[in-house]
Amino acid sequence: MRLQSTTRIFVAGAAFLLLGSASSAAVAETGVADTIADGLKGNWGQVTFNFRYRLEHVNQDGIGTATGDPIRLRLGYLSPKFAGFQGFAEFEGNTPVFSDDYNDKRNGKTEYAVIADPSKGELNQGWLSFDGIPDTVLKAGRQRINLDNQRFIGAVAWRQMEQTFDSVNIFNASLGDFSANASYIGSVRTILSENVHMNSPLLNIKYDIKGIGDFVGYGYWLDYDDADDSGPFDYAYSTQTYGIRFNGKTAMNGTLNLLYTAEYAAQADFADNDVDYNAGYFHFMGGVQFSNQDSILTNVIGKIGYEVLGSDNGISFKTPLGTNHKFNGWADMFLTAPGDGLRDTYVVASSTVAGVKLDLFYHDFQADTGGADYGTEFDAKLARKFGKHYTIEAVYANYSSDEFKTDTEKIWLQLTMKF
Repeated sequence: MRLQSTTRIFVAGAAFLLLGSASSAAVAETGVADTIADGLKGNWGQVTFNFRYRLEHVNQDGIGTATGDPIRLRLGYLSPKFAGFQGFAEFEGNTPVFSDDYNDKRNGKTEYAVIADPSKGELNQGWLSFDGIPDTVLKAGRQRINLDNQRFIGAVAWRQMEQTFDSVNIFNASLGDFSANASYIGSVRTILSENVHMNSPLLNIKYDIKGIGDFVGYGYWLDYDDADDSGPFDYAYSTQTYGIRFNGKTAMNGTLNLLYTAEYAAQADFADNDVDYNAGYFHFMGGVQFSNQDSILTNVIGKIGYEVLGSDNGISFKTPLGTNHKFNGWADMFLTAPGDGLRDTYVVASSTVAGVKLDLFYHDFQADTGGADYGTEFDAKLARKFGKHYTIEAVYANYSSDEFKTDTEKIWLQLTMKF
């Protein structure tokens, strides 16, 4: 896709801002920030504060160009522990500031491209935990659940309104290198600030092999059992998924590490899903990491991977509770795999240059069945942290369509303050 002139300005401005900020890093974390952080916690508990301003621009063929600048504020309170109990409550609100020319999927502005950040306020988290049993934590209420790399279960933290779960969770690590995480989910608060009801147990068991990696086995039984109150997730999303995953790294010398991932999962219909299908999932990744901390170019990483979301009888492998923005391109063309499935061959290069984190991705997308070439995508991100509390990011995604959807270009400029 040919870059639009406005996007060139965005990219150039973001690069100048991030790269030029290196000289001012020393003044970003001042005594004022430390004073604020210290004042928000004490014997009485802790107040949490998270502010994020984002400018997002979407240029998609066949639909109106979208521009929005939603600002998100989270304010929470974490209680001190008492007899093993601890509570947390967090409210969040999101609203555009200067521009709302976009379809947030709830405002009816369907003439524009989608920026899925609705203007809403909600209880994001509200939970009570108990850790009075050795090596065990029990947590009940609305909470984040992030399992493994969040491919199947995650909080979708990229969006302004994240995904949280009304659930009961038990974590146990009493068997040495083994740990188990079991949950029951009664409903999900989605990134569109909607409640989706379900009846879903989750089980994730991990074994830590020291110096090599983690071996994980999991089972997720998603039952969207309320046809009138499950939003867009009807019975067709009721699935049972069983999988194994191995992920880790091995040190070859003082500066070189080998990186690797291998994962397989099988998925079938479940509960009231009346479509009979069995689809598979594969993910293989290999890479290297050079730490070279004494150079201006540090933590150099190169990876190549291959991920497949299979298809059976025109039904694709589904991950409705995953942080899907992390996978298959940041332009979000494949948040749900097409009916013919998806094969994603990708290459990653990343490093930190003078304190600025740089990530580059290239994806080649094909159908799992039928032989279609969906398209390709290039993604890039620049991020700069200032001390412990401030982060500036510029993110770019360019999807070039071949046989699926249309050419799409997105850019984000973002400032986050977190205490």
